[in-house]
Amino acid sequence: MELTVTQENLSKALSTIGRVANGRSQLPILNNILLQTDGMQLLVAATNLEIAATMHIGAKMSSPGQITVPARLITEFVSSLPAGPVNLKVEGTHLHVKSGKFSSTIHGMDATEFPELPDIEEDYAIRYELNPADFKRALSQTIMAASSDAARPVLTGVYWHSHNGHLYLAATDGYRLSQRRLVATESTVSAIVPASSLQEVARNLHDDMDKIEVLFDENQARFRADGIEITSRLIDGNFPDYQQLIPDAELSKVTAVLDKAEFSRIVKVAGLFARDSGGSVTVNVSEVSQSVKVHSVASELGENDSEAAAEVTGEGQVTLNSRFIGDALSVLEGSRSMFRFSGKLSPCVLHDNVDQPDFIHIIMPLKS
Repeated sequence: MELTVTQENLSKALSTIGRVANGRSQLPILNNILLQTDGMQLLVAATNLEIAATMHIGAKMSSPGQITVPARLITEFVSSLPAGPVNLKVEGTHLHVKSGKFSSTIHGMDATEFPELPDIEEDYAIRYELNPADFKRALSQTIMAASSDAARPVLTGVYWHSHNGHLYLAATDGYRLSQRRLVATESTVSAIVPASSLQEVARNLHDDMDKIEVLFDENQARFRADGIEITSRLIDGNFPDYQQLIPDAELSKVTAVLDKAEFSRIVKVAGLFARDSGGSVTVNVSEVSQSVKVHSVASELGENDSEAAAEVTGEGQVTLNSRFIGDALSVLEGSRSMFRFSGKLSPCVLHDNVDQPDFIHIIMPLKS
């Protein structure tokens, strides 16, 4: 293989794709990036066996071929080169790289040892076109609620499903739950995508992208935007019937509408005194004083009461994890937040102060 590419294009592709290569894998080939000619383009690819990432860049081709090289070394080396043409030449398992006055030889591995890249029959796949900014926001709202407990694999992913003519994303770790309504759809999908795969997708989303395509087959999901393709395996299993856990708004006995920034501030301050108690804080909602008060105690440091004005209906208190509240408030879109519950042992609901919120977050109470 011999070809010439621009330093700018090659560096962008390597830095984008290289994150997928696992530098700590027991399989040496998974620490490498695949460089392979594909027509008049250079294919740059990496996989960790859970996800695979690919990107094509234009090239001036002299001869076809392929090789795999250490991801970290090639990425850092090319990013350090000056702008301009970069010549790549393969001899055996050695990659010769020349750019201006720079010349290096990188020891690689035979590309035939590289795992086969996943393929999706796109003509039969379920397909969605999403707004990148909206999709990135939806991922931030749901990934945070996914579990990291490998003993319950279905909870380590984000559940994609259609319901009542819309596509929804949902995630839960058993202590909190996020649901995000994304777009209207006539198709039917039910798939669990690993949260780790979606984190990699999110890192590659930019507001200046026109769209992102999402495709599902029975075993995989593919995300395509701006020349980048990320393909992920799906998690086997059935996601819990979570919608029965979302309390009906009309049945909530206590509701409070307050400024999101103020709510976030009093929760953050109270959380400073709750570190020794696992983040446990007590939220008191008062119709009499039209306020929300957050109380926390640190046995050796002291205690704290933080209060914010609110539009309140009903009276009650509930003990929650302050970090969970803060996480949810950080991804609400509006300036006013709705907080509601029915009792100190009932699930608490957080969402924007609108009649039909696209995003709903549920936090399970702690024993006080």
